[in-house]
Order: sequence, then C-alpha cells, then structure tokens
Amino acid sequence: GMNAAVRAVVRMGIYVNAKVYFIYEGYQGMVDGGDNVVEVSWESVSSILQVGGTVIGSARCKPFRTREGRLQAALNLVQRGITNLCVIGGDGSLTGANLFREEWSGLLEELAQKGKIDAEAVKKYAYLNIVGMVGSIDNDFCGTDMTIGTDSALHRIIEVVDAIMTTAQSHQRTFVLEVMGRHCGYLALVSALACGADWVFIPEYPPEEGWEDSMCVKLSENRARKKRLNIIIVAEGAIDCHNKPITSEKVKDLVVQRLGFDTRVTILGHVQRGGTPSAFDRILASRMGVEAVLALLEATPDTPACVVSLSGNQAVRLPLMECVQMTQEVQKAMDEGRFLEAVRLRGRSFENNLNTYKLLSHKKPDAELPKSNFNVAVLNVGAPAAGMNAAVRAAVRIGMTEGHKIFVVIDGFEGFARGKIKEISWGDVGGWTGQGGSILGTKRTLPAKYLEKIADQMRTNNINALMVIGGFEAYLGLLELSAAREKYDEFCVPMVMVPATVSNNVPGSDFSIGADTALNTITDTCDRIKQSASGTKRRVFIIETMGGYCGYLANMGALAAGADAAYIFEEQFDIRELQANVEHLTEKMKTSIQRGLVLRNENCNENYTTDFIYQLYSEEGKGVFDCRKNVLGHMQQGGAPSPFDRNFGTKISAKAMQWISKKLQETYRKGKVFANTDDSVCLLGMRRRNLVFQPVAELKNETDFVHRIPKEQWWLKLRPLMKILAKYKTSYDVSDSGQLEHVAMLPKEAETGAI
Repeated sequence: GMNAAVRAVVRMGIYVNAKVYFIYEGYQGMVDGGDNVVEVSWESVSSILQVGGTVIGSARCKPFRTREGRLQAALNLVQRGITNLCVIGGDGSLTGANLFREEWSGLLEELAQKGKIDAEAVKKYAYLNIVGMVGSIDNDFCGTDMTIGTDSALHRIIEVVDAIMTTAQSHQRTFVLEVMGRHCGYLALVSALACGADWVFIPEYPPEEGWEDSMCVKLSENRARKKRLNIIIVAEGAIDCHNKPITSEKVKDLVVQRLGFDTRVTILGHVQRGGTPSAFDRILASRMGVEAVLALLEATPDTPACVVSLSGNQAVRLPLMECVQMTQEVQKAMDEGRFLEAVRLRGRSFENNLNTYKLLSHKKPDAELPKSNFNVAVLNVGAPAAGMNAAVRAAVRIGMTEGHKIFVVIDGFEGFARGKIKEISWGDVGGWTGQGGSILGTKRTLPAKYLEKIADQMRTNNINALMVIGGFEAYLGLLELSAAREKYDEFCVPMVMVPATVSNNVPGSDFSIGADTALNTITDTCDRIKQSASGTKRRVFIIETMGGYCGYLANMGALAAGADAAYIFEEQFDIRELQANVEHLTEKMKTSIQRGLVLRNENCNENYTTDFIYQLYSEEGKGVFDCRKNVLGHMQQGGAPSPFDRNFGTKISAKAMQWISKKLQETYRKGKVFANTDDSVCLLGMRRRNLVFQPVAELKNETDFVHRIPKEQWWLKLRPLMKILAKYKTSYDVSDSGQLEHVAMLPKEAETGAI
C-alpha cells in the first residue's frame, strides 16, 4: 500500500501546484543527496498502484542517526528548497523525522556558520514541516486503527491458511503457523479469528501457567469431536508469563510428544510483506496521502508534527510524538509483565478482537454454561455475500455461550414459512469462517406473503428472538415483521439485523459484510485488464460492476484500481460529461500512459447503458484509441471472504447476539418474552467510528425505497479524490479533513470499525 500513498501524495501535491520530489532509499538517500532527490511529474507514479513494496526504495540508515548525517541531509533539502516532508514508515522512521524537525533551525545555523548556505536561506527555509503516514504490517502503532500494509499482510496469511486447511483436512494434521509480529500480536490474533484457529500465542497476552496441559486437552477434544485438523498460530514474538519465548518448534514438539499428532510447522516469513496490495490498503493509503498533503499545507511553525490515520471510517490527525510515546508504553508494559495494561493500551479494537476470539474458540463444558431457556433463530436473507457464514458461526457460538438454544433457518423467509428450521450445535459451524456464499441458503423473498406460516413456525419452535443477516431485503423484511406485530403476537420478540450485501446499500451502516470481498474481486480483475491494455497500448476498457442503484462498488473500485472515471446513479451525468471524459482520455493517450479504465455501475442510467457508453467511446475515440467492454457479473458475489469481511462479520454478529441476550432479559415478563417497542427491532451498523444499534423504524426517513439506497452516503465525499487522482480539475471539500486530536482523547468506549 506504500505505493498508493506515494502516488496520492505526488498527484495531490501537483494538484495544489507544489513541486514534488522523490527521495529514494529513505533517509540514506536524503543524506547522500545527488540523484537520490528527484523532482517528479504526474506520470512518474503511473501504474504503481498495484505494485507491492515501494518504488522509491527504503533503507535503514546509520548516518541519519548521527548529527553529521542530519546536517548533510538538511543541506541537501535546503539546496532544493524543500521544507515539507511526508514520511511513510514505522515508529523508528517517524521518531527520526521528528528529531530532524526539532534540530532543523540549529542545523541551518551550523550550515551558515560553515559557509555552506547564506543567511538568506536560513531565513527563507526557517521551518521544516513533517507529516507521517504509518506503513507497517504489524499494525503496532497506537492511535491508528489500521496502518498501511496490515490488511494486505492479512490477505497473504489467510491465503496460506486456506491452502493449508485443505491439506491438513485430507491428512488429519496439526499445523503450527508462525506469523510476523515481534512485539505486536495483531496479525496473529486477527488471522486466528479469521480462520477459527484452535490456539493462538501473542506477546501481549501470554498463556497462563500450565498452558501446555490445557492446549493439549483442547486439541484432543477437538479431534474427538471429529475435527480433522488443528491450526495453531504463533506470533514470532510470543512469550509465556515469565517472558520466555514460545517458538513454533517448541509448540510442535509439545504436540508430537504429548499427543502423537502428525504436526507440521510453516513459517510465513517475508511472504507477508509482499504481493499486490489489497483494495482496503489502496483506498486507505490514497485517502491518507491526500490528507497528508492537506496537513502539510495547513501546517504552521507552531503545529506539532502529526501523523494522519484512520479512526473507524474517519480521517484523523494525531500528534506524532504522542502516538510514539504510547506505542513505547505498550512495549514497556509488556517488558514489566503488565500484560492486561498492554492489551488495553493497544486500543479498543485489539481488545475486542481478543475477547471475541476467547469466546469463539473455546467451548465451555455444558455444565458451566448458563441455561437461559430462550430459543434464538438465525437466518440469511437476500443475495449471497462473502462473510455471511462467519457471521452465522459467531452468532451460533456466542448464543450458546450465553445459554440460548440456537436454531438456523434454511433458505431465508421462504424456508422459514416451509418449516425448514433446525437446532444447531457448536461443532456444526466449525470451519465456516473461510467459506464463501451462504451455507444456510438465502432467498430474496420477503415475509409479507408468508406472515401466517412464519408466525406458526415461531410458535411451534417457541422462537424468542430473531437474528437476520442479509441485505436490503433483510431490512425490508424486519420492517414488515414489525408492522405485523399488531396482528401476530409471535413477532413481539427482539429482532436484530446484521448488514450483509456486496452492494453496501443498507441504510444505517457505512459498511456491510461482503462488500470488501467484492471490492477485492473488482480490483484484481481491473489490475489484469489494465495489464492487458498496457500491452496493446491505446486501449480503453469499460467495466460494469454490480450494486443495484448503489455506486459504492463502482466508485471505490475506481479509486482502488486507478480508473479514469466511474459512472454512478448518485451523481447524475449527461452527454457533456461523457464528452469531457472522452476528451480527457484522448489527451491522456498523447502521454506515456496509453490506456484507460472506466467503471460503470449497472443501474447508473437507464439510457446510457454499458453498450451505449462503449459505442460512444469507440466512435469518438476512432484513430486515437480502441475500446473493449467487460461485465463482471456474479463473480462479485462469490469467492472466499476477505480477512476484513471474516472479521467484521464475526465481530458485528457477536455484538448483535449479545444485544439479543440483553433484550431478552429486559422483555421477559410473567413467563414469556413480549417486545413491541420500536427499539426492539434494530439494525446494527458501523457509523463513522462506532457500532450502533438503530431501530429500523427510525431508519425509514433515511431511506430511498424506490432505488433501495440510503439518502445520504458517506463515500460520496471520496468522489473528488478519485477525480483528482485521475487528473480532473474538481473542488475538494476539506471541511471533512481531520482536525488535530490527542491520542488520550480517542474515545475508549467507542468500538472502532477497523478490523
């Protein structure tokens, strides 16, 4: 994702008429100067979006740690009039940048004394501004929900785990996987959550004394339950409670000696740093890059050096040194054995991941489980979306932990009416997180025409609460069921909806399960198509994406794939706009970038169809470029769920089930559950920084029912971003850019949406 950040900084910088320079090979290049500091143009960053690593190189630099080194670096910058630095790196790089900034005026004075620069230059370049972006696959930087590169590293790990699972399944093996993270267990923890690992070792949360016994008991119990494989994930920095390292070899030897299981070790190593960046990382890095340029433009000598980062779905700026200090606090807490404190300092998201993992991975003996005597039904509604199964698994297991009996409904409301409903156990949902589509089966049918039959089934099976995982139909379905409460007492029970649809068109939530996987599918396809277009030269591709009337996939796909335009329903366009796009592409073909990519949402305009746009471009581009079209279709609904969707599905569904338990207790009167208020039918959605329960009745006003989209959509403010990065003149609304906040002030109780 670093290249996406580099590209965004360069293009936004040129857009605001700044001169932009590359410094190759990190601080080493700044110290060496010469050809390492080069002014760049728009085209310099073409075709780098899909490349892993960084095109400008990166190096550890001893000389920069000395004052002499920094003196030389300052001279190289001043000679070119550079006083704004954008640093992409981990806490070491950022701390170095901050020190450089603090010493800046002293360095310039020393250079003037030595006669290397004149007094005029000292005055003119008196201040150095610094903005940091955190690029680190460990996600170990406090204050940022997600660092650039973390999501892509999770993609690599999950690809490997999915591949290993098939071989382990065939051979009945135990696999010990070692993932990166010397001081931070984020990758280990999230990948354990995303693949349903049996055991995980992380530095922040060492296992209790006697963990060897409990682990072996757990593994053999799983085997006894007919589970054919065991996966154990070890962070490279894992330790026990005496600060002694726990290595993957040690874990393997233990399993072999005590249980005699066929056990293999796989060390992922640098695979995790490589590969093409995920859609999430490209969008994150592009947003951060633009935000970094804005922060530099607004910086004054008095503002502290800041890092731009994401909190939930919101761009924020945080004082660099506060973040660094807090990151060092975590390490200190771990060194001193204050492990609970270390987990808390890692932030709300980390803590939540850990708690969810603990609840989902270990089944308590039946004797220890509470008995609630409540029955909860879980169903999928709408079109299939990757991550639905992870959500069902979490609901089933959390529900059982809370003492409920869990029933699953096959084939949505239609199956419900036909009595396709059965009780499900803990083991039944093992291995579900990595499965795409919907194992329970899902239908778009709405409940209105089956109300009588569904009420019968709820009475027969004594269902006390409903959890619906699905898209816009699930939302309509809950509205219909709550409207039917006057007639049927059976529907007077707590009901909750978890949004799951590739279209991301559900009101009340910024994200829905399945959209990230679809976005990655679109991005991968666009990468391949761009490669084909680069080979043939002067070729423009028109790509049609799904989404109904919602332009989320087309717009975000365009941002992640570096498209030239995206046509969406939410932003009306006419023939003049199409004309302007064609002219823009004609100009582009005169440069060294001889290819074009245009995305079109399937329902963006009933007359300007994909064929129409294809024919228009073909005619208008005659002699300059030729045109091809591609309809992506249902491949966008399939595939193994991305790490984000597995995790988001797991966490949001667990939270929904906990809400159901709370509501059941509140509404249980005189031996029965009776809930008929608006706040007992809710949608759980991700809003900016928080997960919030919203009564579906209140969301009616926010919904455009004709086009099945929310009236206001947060991602529309990223439209100008896409246009700027594609070299259109447009106005960028800075009102939403991050204001400087303080780390300690980040809301502790707010559940962040990052995975």
